[in-house]
Amino acid sequence: MAKITHKDVEHVAKLARLGLSDKEIEKFQSELSKVLDYVEQLNKVDTKNIQPTAQVTGLTNVFREDEVKKSDITLDELLKNAPAKEGRYLKVKAVLKENK
Repeated sequence: MAKITHKDVEHVAKLARLGLSDKEIEKFQSELSKVLDYVEQLNKVDTKNIQPTAQVTGLTNVFREDEVKKSDITLDELLKNAPAKEGRYLKVKAVLKENK
């Protein structure tokens, strides 16, 4: 049985920036020990002849190539639905801040 110590849980909590009470630390000590015990069991399974699997659904990529198509909609018709515009452009909030 992999025994997780009080100090181990405190260290993991600090790395995760979690503030845990002593009661929570005791709870996680037990739970994390059980997880590690389960991983030990999994490590004992013989997977020597098992092929790695990335996905099991059999789905393939369904994306298609982009195609440029001519539209009958004018720029003015498109812009009339915009919540804010400035001339022929959409007006949006700044996404980059200037460092001064």
